[in-house]
Amino acid sequence: MNAVIPIESHPRVQSAQSAQSAQSGPSSLEIRHERGQREVFCGLTGIIWLHRKIQDAFFLVIGSRTCAHLVQSAAGVMIFAEPRFGTAIIDDRDLSGIADANEELDRVVHQLLKRRKDIKMLFLVGSCPSEVIKLDLSRAAQRLNVQFNPGVRVLNYSGSGIETTFTQGEDACLASIVESLPNSHNQELSSSPAPQPPLEKNQQRLLVVGTLADVVEDQMQRIFKDMGLSNVQFFPGRNSQNLPLIDQNTVFLLAQPFLADTAKRIEDKGARRLPAPFPLGSEGTSAWFKAAALAFNITDDVFQKAISAPKQRAEIAIAKHRLLLENRKIFFFPDSQLEIPLARFLSRELGMELTEVGVPYIHRQHLAQELELLPPKTLIMEGQHVEKQLDRCEQAKPDLVVCGLGLANPLEAKGYTTKWSIELVFTPIQGFDQAGDLAELFSRPLFRKEKNAA
Repeated sequence: MNAVIPIESHPRVQSAQSAQSAQSGPSSLEIRHERGQREVFCGLTGIIWLHRKIQDAFFLVIGSRTCAHLVQSAAGVMIFAEPRFGTAIIDDRDLSGIADANEELDRVVHQLLKRRKDIKMLFLVGSCPSEVIKLDLSRAAQRLNVQFNPGVRVLNYSGSGIETTFTQGEDACLASIVESLPNSHNQELSSSPAPQPPLEKNQQRLLVVGTLADVVEDQMQRIFKDMGLSNVQFFPGRNSQNLPLIDQNTVFLLAQPFLADTAKRIEDKGARRLPAPFPLGSEGTSAWFKAAALAFNITDDVFQKAISAPKQRAEIAIAKHRLLLENRKIFFFPDSQLEIPLARFLSRELGMELTEVGVPYIHRQHLAQELELLPPKTLIMEGQHVEKQLDRCEQAKPDLVVCGLGLANPLEAKGYTTKWSIELVFTPIQGFDQAGDLAELFSRPLFRKEKNAA
């Protein structure tokens, strides 16, 4: 197993009621299911935004050179700084059994941590190749944790593309952290958790779950403070020491719709999820903050005062993009699990017509509020048969197609205007102050096409 620690030059989540989902949602929605060939990135891609967020963590992919090239290409790597991700290459000696894969992995990890003293949390990230050779990264993480405790916490999760979409890499990563947390601060933890602020008067603490850009987190924290909530934590934090206490006094808001495993593990520790739409656009962000206000008995006057100015800025920023997007038809290929909240935002705040909303998986409970806000008779397609969906896209003749990179170029060659779905994950789009930027991600391709045609 060769270490590539590059400088920058070099059906798992299922619907809660999958079998009956066509009947369990709003009766006006048409929800179909499709299975066949899919076009998606693998879960390794989540490393790109995760390593930027958790600033003292390192992500070591146990995989092939293809895995290494994928992660580095997705990151747009440069030559000026050493990143906090790399790949331990599984080579012919590992595959043939000449070398002991576990011994090789231990050697690579020791080399890495000897050289990188700044690393406090190490993720062993599984891939398709490591799963094929049955390398047990869970046992490897336990073994290495004993060796490096208490200086470094070693965790593992799978980013394999065999059964996952690319956003499920974050879900698996955060779920592994939650699984390692103690049930109380009286239990021993290899790294001491950050001191917890005192409980609110009603004995509840709020946890925001999902990787957010630092600027978005800061904006949300200010609004929570204006609402009178000072005991708010974001997970994951900006460093691995900032670990939340999760118990029956915790309520949490999901910031991303693809965190099914993470949410389940948090609920297993006694926490309660606050049902809400996701914080995309002015309407979604307002409802998201309102869920917290209701949970903490914040008066409507205080709540409205806290969100008034940022909400007004969001509505002004969105309005100029509506002029270009209103009554335009949009078609979603399934990719990120953001499709349903995005469809709600585009239809209700920008006036777009939803021809089809494809989504890899639908978690009925997490998306219940979003589904209620979609226009009647919206066609939602869970899963994918890419050839059939391409045929439907051809019939619909949409003005804009949201899809993965693998489909974008062929569709552009046929004259369609496309938006890469991966850009909607890499770009800060949550919250009031990002609402105009989110709208612009959809208006820009159409503006560019009209400008080129003029």
